Amino acid sequence: MNAGDGATYAPAPLPAPVVEGGEFVFAAVGLDHGHIYGMCEGLIGAGATLKWVYDPSAARVAQFRDRFPDVRVARDEAEILNDPEVQLVAGAAITNERCALGLRVIESGKDYFTDKAPLTTLEQLASAREAVDRTGRKYAVYYSERIHVEAAVFTEQLIEQGAIGRVLQVVGFGPHRLNAGSRPDWFFQKDRYGGILTDIGSHNVDQILYYTGSTDARVVNSQIANYAHPEHPELDDFGDANLVTDTGATGYFRCDWFTPDGLQTWGDGRTFILGTEGFIEQRKYMNLGTQDGPGHVYLANGEGETHFEVSGKVGYPYFGKLIRDCLERTENAMTQAHAFKSVELAIIAQDQATDLSVRR
Repeated sequence: MNAGDGATYAPAPLPAPVVEGGEFVFAAVGLDHGHIYGMCEGLIGAGATLKWVYDPSAARVAQFRDRFPDVRVARDEAEILNDPEVQLVAGAAITNERCALGLRVIESGKDYFTDKAPLTTLEQLASAREAVDRTGRKYAVYYSERIHVEAAVFTEQLIEQGAIGRVLQVVGFGPHRLNAGSRPDWFFQKDRYGGILTDIGSHNVDQILYYTGSTDARVVNSQIANYAHPEHPELDDFGDANLVTDTGATGYFRCDWFTPDGLQTWGDGRTFILGTEGFIEQRKYMNLGTQDGPGHVYLANGEGETHFEVSGKVGYPYFGKLIRDCLERTENAMTQAHAFKSVELAIIAQDQATDLSVRR
């Protein structure tokens, strides 16, 4: 390979643990969503020590202990919040209950790490911002489709190296497989899951803001629909939105629950990024029509065209940065402003959306 086909770009070294055992202790509270496993594994991989777990469901706790057998089971949430060794609480509660949990964690003097969407209403967002501003604690968010996907992490590195110049547009697709029979009741109740643009869409807003280097954006238009699931009338099975950021860049994203059963994975998540000097495509979880696995990044710029296969080569630096941020009170993993702005815009998009399903 020569410089004309991308040899000048390579992933940064895989991140290593940033603390010794016992130096950073965390607990898991609220196991309603399976993302709690990725959250905990990411922290453990960066050197953190998982001490406690609590959830009112004994079955969920037992399943969690199958994955993390050394964890201690707390009698109640208070046992964790009152433990001075615990520095951070990770949670994946029901979406509209995540803010209340976070406020309890913050008021106990600990940092909070929640699954996306981190909350479901602008009123909850105001409460979270007030608590963070008053206490100085962290309300970190697991926007996993960027921070826990190697193709997305490598894309960040390419943009930082100037591989495509200034970013002009980010287009993201977030398809998911519904698996309705395995979903809990709350998944189909809009006041609990927040709507598709709040839920899945917050991932995409995070990426639009991050890759364009923006701190704010305007929702130009947004749409939701229940096209094919009348048995679940509060489910949005489709949503999309257009944004214009404060850098002048544009963003578009589409979310849906229409992944076909024949697809090899739960969703063909892709992101397309246009720059002044080239473009990038991420094929995050699969390469359609092949068995190549996840982690594909395609780059075209003035040097040529390159296909990078990055699975197992990039890692997830967010988790180590989050740990150091908690210990040193810095903001290198993700700024609090960004974490909150991403969900704010997603909620605005949801609240303002035209419901296409009523127009059929």
